Amino acid sequence: MTTANPVQAHYENYPYPSYPLIASVRRCDTYALNLKALWARFNHVLPPVEAEKILIAGCGTFAPYPMAVANPDVPIIALDLSEKSLRRARWHCLLHGRRNVTFHCGDLDGQHGIAGHFGLIDCYGVLHHLEKPLAGLKALAGHLVPGGILRIMLYSRYARREEESIRRAFRLLGIRSPDRARQLLRKAAPGSRLADFMAVSDEAATVSGLADALLHPRVTTYRIDELLEMITQAGLEPLLFAHRGALEDPVEEIRRLRMLEKDQQSPGNFVLYLGKKGTLKAANGGDSVVVLNPCIVSPVSRISLGTVQINARIGCSNPVLNGRSKRFLRNFVTPVLRSSVTGEDAELVEVYKRLLFLVEYV
Repeated sequence: MTTANPVQAHYENYPYPSYPLIASVRRCDTYALNLKALWARFNHVLPPVEAEKILIAGCGTFAPYPMAVANPDVPIIALDLSEKSLRRARWHCLLHGRRNVTFHCGDLDGQHGIAGHFGLIDCYGVLHHLEKPLAGLKALAGHLVPGGILRIMLYSRYARREEESIRRAFRLLGIRSPDRARQLLRKAAPGSRLADFMAVSDEAATVSGLADALLHPRVTTYRIDELLEMITQAGLEPLLFAHRGALEDPVEEIRRLRMLEKDQQSPGNFVLYLGKKGTLKAANGGDSVVVLNPCIVSPVSRISLGTVQINARIGCSNPVLNGRSKRFLRNFVTPVLRSSVTGEDAELVEVYKRLLFLVEYV
């Protein structure tokens, strides 16, 4: 395929990620993608009809599938500039029985890009590959309904330090193919940057992963204050950081990140949920209800002696759900008045709300 867009050409050559079509996800592990749970978390009400639509901006080969697992009854638009990636994503959804996704080839802010407004937009690992990331973020913000939620992942300057050093060196040396890159990596001296990358990187195991990590034609990395400035210019604000070890309070997490960056450290790439400034809804009074995140209903409802470990998705680690905790959470399969939950149970509700296993709304 001939294209003037180097990023589009890159993903036509190396569709990413390279998961087998048989790869599946448990619905409980998609809990941080469920529209109703996220809307209730940040708006304190259930989403209105006009918010029940999801956009994946830069979907790659895989993201539409877990999003459809998390939201089986919500219309999803999967947007990507690579036809080859979209074909792979479409096959993955079809093979796993997911029919609520519409696939569209286009970019974030071009004439063939986004149409309509959405309650949830997912843009994971995309903005840092745009020529103008701020323009892309502004475009996404313009397609949120009032109270809408945008999840992004962007590269941290210090989390990507080694990969960026190697990527720049490869470009200077004229290394453009994964095969040539792998040859150099295999010959790397012990203790070198190349050898250290091979030892710790999962991306080096596949052609597309290696190409995405070390051969990408366009990459921007951010310090936290650079990221916050871009978010502000787009008219957005952080609602929740979701990278590893993130604190629940965004203000406290920003303070922690700044302290880490003074020592040129990072907890990993930035993952966070954003909302438009001044559009989040406040509770209107009255008694609220507490209910189980829809994605977690099945493992909690199942009567069994086994434990369930749900993969962490919003920064904090998840406890193993044993018989006792499953029995407790089972009480919230249908909504429960918050005022009826007292004592130790009320304390547990707060714990599971922080984990997004439970949600509360008016």
